[in-house]
Amino acid sequence: MEKLDRRLHAFRRDLADTRLKGRVEADRFVEGWPARVAVPIVNVHSAPSTTAGMDTQLLHGEDVQVFEEADGWSWVQADADNYVGYVESAGLEMKTEHLTHVVCVPRSFAYPQAELKTPPLRCHSMGARLHVSAHEEKRGTRYAILADGSAMIANHLQPLEQDDGDYVAVAECFLHTPYLWGGCSGCGIDCSGLVQLSMQMAGRACPRDTDMQENHFLHEVEQAELRRGDLVFWKGHVAIMLDDERIIHANGHTMTVAIESLELAIERVARLYDRPTGYRRP
Repeated sequence: MEKLDRRLHAFRRDLADTRLKGRVEADRFVEGWPARVAVPIVNVHSAPSTTAGMDTQLLHGEDVQVFEEADGWSWVQADADNYVGYVESAGLEMKTEHLTHVVCVPRSFAYPQAELKTPPLRCHSMGARLHVSAHEEKRGTRYAILADGSAMIANHLQPLEQDDGDYVAVAECFLHTPYLWGGCSGCGIDCSGLVQLSMQMAGRACPRDTDMQENHFLHEVEQAELRRGDLVFWKGHVAIMLDDERIIHANGHTMTVAIESLELAIERVARLYDRPTGYRRP
């Protein structure tokens, strides 16, 4: 049998994705059924428990395949990047609405009506996908009306088919966002989550974890050749080149998304861990 990455393939000893039949051993193979994230953010855990490690997050409107639902937990695989894990079932719904727009600012509120003075119902992260059914203007502010009747600031959303082009500029929007292990939202983000979400907003596919990203982007460059948009990899960490001297990264040193000198970062990290493992040009 093949040795497959459990982060990217849904298989356990007792249960596996039917598409893996013949590639893995399992007591039972099942076909997944589609569902969609129905809340602003769901945490993806390594086991069906809120105390289990959080590996990543999924945002409103992201689609998944569900392979098991039991005791309030669903074992799922994300359609966008194939990541596998456990989410609380209450955060999922059947796929019904046609999604039209995506949040294009780090965070934005949904209000009960087209009135920014009303207490917000929830907060969506950049990357959240939504269905806009209408628009309304009040006192010069244009609102997007969502399927449930709630309203968001219209210029905080963009059509799904539109992308931002420059993924580094997207990453800069997250400056000072708190660092969160496994986070990939405007409420908290980790190093590889920053790379992935920024690239997705720029219309580029990107795997989730640092090792996956280093193996995905194969165009190697030398440190002296680095320019804006290149990636610097350490074991378990990744940073984005802001220009030929500075990086932007979500990091455990400042516990934020921060900008710093690449040379100083290399010296600082080397004292505790090691030097970069490679430089890549996406």
